[in-house]
Amino acid sequence: MINNFDPELIDRLYQAPHEISAAETEIDNPVPNEYFILRNDHKSVLGYYNPRMQTVQHVETLSAYGIKPRNAEQTFSLHALLNPDIELVTLSGKAGTGKTLLALAAALQVRKQYRQIMLARPIVALSNKDLGFLPGDVESKLDPYMQPLYDNLGVIRNQFKENDQDYQQIQEMLGNDKLEISPLAYIRGRSLDHIFFIVDEAQNLTPHEIKTIITRAGEGTKVVFTGDPHQIDTPYLDIRSTGLNYLIQRMKDQPLYAHITLIKGERSELAEMASNLL
Repeated sequence: MINNFDPELIDRLYQAPHEISAAETEIDNPVPNEYFILRNDHKSVLGYYNPRMQTVQHVETLSAYGIKPRNAEQTFSLHALLNPDIELVTLSGKAGTGKTLLALAAALQVRKQYRQIMLARPIVALSNKDLGFLPGDVESKLDPYMQPLYDNLGVIRNQFKENDQDYQQIQEMLGNDKLEISPLAYIRGRSLDHIFFIVDEAQNLTPHEIKTIITRAGEGTKVVFTGDPHQIDTPYLDIRSTGLNYLIQRMKDQPLYAHITLIKGERSELAEMASNLL
């Protein structure tokens, strides 16, 4: 947040062409694709530094596949996720801030621009036990780990009636593999061209694993990592060694990259209280 911002510049950002030269703002050394809340007295505006145009632009509130942002950070997240010039996005924040939901909704919104939407997460065994301890075949062993991803998809789908086109579109995409939800290990050997690729629970990845994933991205692919560095499930990583924090630090000056930290939980008042106190 930037306080005491020139109110005249705030007014100009609300007027066409909704951008001003970064030099006029006197913002010191803005980072490529950095997001701001620009405030003065009773006026405020959401802004974004466009490194290609070297301008600060007004960030409008957009919805994606029926999902509407509920706070400034969610608005910034959707802007980055829907921006075709930003090919790598990281969203970090505690449980309930909407990281995965926003990423999936954005992917569905721009689905026609990609060959496939892939949603994956690393498998971290419960109580440090191998998957072999769980009953059933491979699919039934993996189901508990993938269920949170299907839950997010269900939130989006259940906004619509079953006979609505948007509801049926999701069902069709699942049926013809245009939308795939799978363990992260299953991407080995896969071609990642023209894919909107979402990696959930990225705090459980090592720097090497993060690099391996990004270097597999081909032409026309967008990669999104979501996670909470304070909720690491593997005993081999901590907040200093997690690949998610490593990625955020290494990429912060790159014009193809944007990062947003989501702060406010929007799942429910109870979930927010538990996230803050427990």
